[in-house]
Amino acid sequence: MTLNIVFLTPMTPEVREVVRGCAHAGQQLRFSETTDPETHRRLVSDADVIVSAGSWVTADLIAAAPKLRFIQKWGIGVDKIDLEAARARGLPVAITAGASAGPVAEHALALMLAVYRRLPLADRQVRAGIWEPARLRGVCRQIAGRTVGLLGFGNIARTLAHRLRGFDATILYHDVRRADAVTERAFGARYAGFDELLAQADILSLHLPLTDASRGMMGADALRAMKPGAVLINTARGEIVDEAALLEALRSGHLGGAGLDTFAQEPAPAGNPLLGLDNVVVTPHSAGSVIDNVPNIAGHVLGNIDRHARGLPLAEADIVLRAPAAASTLPG
Repeated sequence: MTLNIVFLTPMTPEVREVVRGCAHAGQQLRFSETTDPETHRRLVSDADVIVSAGSWVTADLIAAAPKLRFIQKWGIGVDKIDLEAARARGLPVAITAGASAGPVAEHALALMLAVYRRLPLADRQVRAGIWEPARLRGVCRQIAGRTVGLLGFGNIARTLAHRLRGFDATILYHDVRRADAVTERAFGARYAGFDELLAQADILSLHLPLTDASRGMMGADALRAMKPGAVLINTARGEIVDEAALLEALRSGHLGGAGLDTFAQEPAPAGNPLLGLDNVVVTPHSAGSVIDNVPNIAGHVLGNIDRHARGLPLAEADIVLRAPAAASTLPG
């Protein structure tokens, strides 16, 4: 039997072609070209599976999909999926644990370098005919010899720690679950308490899921506790950071800069004052968006769907909600 799989988040034609090439037998893929909720409701009316990258999977959307049997996240964050509604329907929910760790880690590192070396500012100046290397020398820094703090120590943070080892930086991390000694040695990272991490990190990179506990974690008090001149990097979720407090910390000079891939409101409105600061580098929630990783993550997504349809177990790290035993497979 054919499985109707709806991808909610718009993709370019090039990406859709790669995704189609990863499909298994019997998988019929349909792609939304818009983020419009009403269009999404029409698309999922006969869907067996919903796949979402950054789109909302609300209770209303789930109710509009009477045939729905499985929800798959393209990525790892499930804060836009109504898990209570899924649980009430007995719908399993899965993620692609680790599939985007490399690209996101590289993007976090790129933001560190871009902020430290003021790359957007330098680019704008050269294009405008301004040649001022002396000015840049007065504000640019190098990562070597600095302390990089990782708030959260999952797949992305560990991959970033691995990438950072060649930069001769000291790496600290904080997580609710401390890693074992073997893992710490393998990634060259030392555990620190939250307060110590804030006080010691020259660069603090966020790698937390958005939960009730992490929402607003980087508020005014936490930002004030950071080392003077430190840089904040956020490739996690915008709501983890109090943007008004961050703006004040940057304007006052307490923080030296920020690299932001995520915002509390997305798309970030043109009037967001963070966008006007020269020491802030911004990107459009694109840390995981690289074409050469699409086969990896699409294969993971479609592989999970195929395994569930055939009654085979998914990797434990991918399971967010399990299906009830009586409805553990898709039709077919």
